[in-house]
Amino acid sequence: MSGVADSLATATSVELGRRVAHRAETRLFIDGALTEATGGATYRNLSPATGLVLGDAAAASAPDMERAIGAARRAFDETSWSTDRGLRRHCLEQLQTAIESEKEDLRAELVAEVGCPVMATSDAQLDWPLTDSLRYPASLIDTFEWERTLDGGGLFGPRNVRTVVKEAAGVVAAITPSNYPIEVILNKIGPALAAGNTVILKPDPNTPWNAARLGRLVAEKTDIPPGVFNVVTTPDNDVAGLLVDDPRVDLISFTGSTAVGRILMQRAAATMKRTFLELGGKSALIVTDGADLSKAVMATIGACSHAGQACAVNTRILVHKSLFDDLAAGAAEAYQQIPVGDPVDPGTFVGPLISAAQKQKVLGMLDQARADGARFLTGGGEVDGLAEHLRGGHFVAPTLVTGVDNSAAIAQDEVFGPVAILIPFADDDEAVRLANDSRFGLAGAVMSDTAERGMALARRVRTGAVGVNGGMFYGADAPFGGYKNSGIGRQCGIEGFDQYLETKTVAGRLPRGS
Repeated sequence: MSGVADSLATATSVELGRRVAHRAETRLFIDGALTEATGGATYRNLSPATGLVLGDAAAASAPDMERAIGAARRAFDETSWSTDRGLRRHCLEQLQTAIESEKEDLRAELVAEVGCPVMATSDAQLDWPLTDSLRYPASLIDTFEWERTLDGGGLFGPRNVRTVVKEAAGVVAAITPSNYPIEVILNKIGPALAAGNTVILKPDPNTPWNAARLGRLVAEKTDIPPGVFNVVTTPDNDVAGLLVDDPRVDLISFTGSTAVGRILMQRAAATMKRTFLELGGKSALIVTDGADLSKAVMATIGACSHAGQACAVNTRILVHKSLFDDLAAGAAEAYQQIPVGDPVDPGTFVGPLISAAQKQKVLGMLDQARADGARFLTGGGEVDGLAEHLRGGHFVAPTLVTGVDNSAAIAQDEVFGPVAILIPFADDDEAVRLANDSRFGLAGAVMSDTAERGMALARRVRTGAVGVNGGMFYGADAPFGGYKNSGIGRQCGIEGFDQYLETKTVAGRLPRGS
């Protein structure tokens, strides 16, 4: 961890902002060229930690997006990218090397524009996805079953030979969020490109620089053909909406809120686009009687990782009534000790929320919970005692809520802030009922006295992923996605790779006597 912190070599987010601004890529990447937006239009990139302007990013307009869509369509239809597996593997290996060559600059950039604590970049913010998010899909290029021949001729006899062929879906629009931008981007573009698609990346407007950097790296350090990969930054939702409406785009791969995912799905229906939607969550941690109390207390802190801006964190803590009081007391003490502050500080665990709007949303939800009768064991508002340079940032105190049942809005709605709700249960059946009593179904966890009991509970919880007694499901080879309002489809794994493919069945008839 000390090496990661040392690589930032800066004292505060103010200084870090100045440093990364000098190294940031601010241009679009369209059809193989780094380019300004039409008319030189830009918008401000703000620091979540200080509220200060970091710098500018290109503000694409409709003509820019039209060019990107046209370039991606041509590259798919008129080049060998979709059929040349060797070229795709070679280019992904080049991109891996290119990113690694600027890894520490990218780390600093993430801390500055995402506001993530530097400690988080040693796991899911950067180091974990950089380990396998491109390497794994690149390996599938050689090992995936691209074709298979069905046994026998079916209804039409042995001379009827049927082959199932997997082909690239076409032009993919990858629309990514601000909370874990590089992690999501790499886990989208890796399989999409490896499968033979062309890609238009539209990053969240709050975190444009890391995506723009990828465009420059592709331009300078890879042989990816023009049009195969494009990066379009814009704060204009109407411009982003062109990706959903244009019939030249074949597939939407979106990670973000359920509300936006629902809109995208409705609009994509007009052109019958395939959609992969990885959406919100309100995941539950079940702590059974007999579970290790100290480990359960530590597990509750996960709700505050990256200031709670993670769709898969366990924000509903369901606790057996025999442990409830002790766990509540232990968790409250632990929450009061969580280090909150400047994300460049290697000891910081909770940094800022991404924007002033998100901070106000979270504070409004806490006010409503208070009005609904909730009791805050810790937090419940803004952070006291912040350093002067952070007072324009978007900080909310780690908050532990009790005194409400599972039907309360604070227990049902995704907060996307450092907030966890404690709810008691009487037995395993009630724990499962409470865990499943949610319109979401993304992830969850169980802490139990035995692995067998934990696994039995995990199988009854209707979510896309569950960790048992500290088990971690994360990895480029592990499918991730949700049930119910948490989305459609899976990211990563064979399942995630396959969603970027079309399936074609080809039947041929052998000559007589063959």
